[in-house]
Amino acid sequence: MAESKVSLRGLKCPLPALKTRKLLERLAAGDVLIIECTDPLTTIDIPNLLRETGDALERSARKGKVLTFHIRKGGAASSGDVPRKKPARKKR
Repeated sequence: MAESKVSLRGLKCPLPALKTRKLLERLAAGDVLIIECTDPLTTIDIPNLLRETGDALERSARKGKVLTFHIRKGGAASSGDVPRKKPARKKR
């Protein structure tokens, strides 16, 4: 399991979330992505992105103006291909 660290400092919304999505697409399941941002809106955007992708936010921290997010890439369902159940059929 690999760990990648990327600086997204200075980028404004929505760029940190968009770049994070692209970076996550390249990772294998179980890999960790660490991103550093300075845009305060990433505290909202990154968790929302991870709810969509199915990846996990392991921890986040703030040191001065720098926000750091540790994200673990999820399994196959994290690509957005979430299997859906078919609705139950009514019995006649």
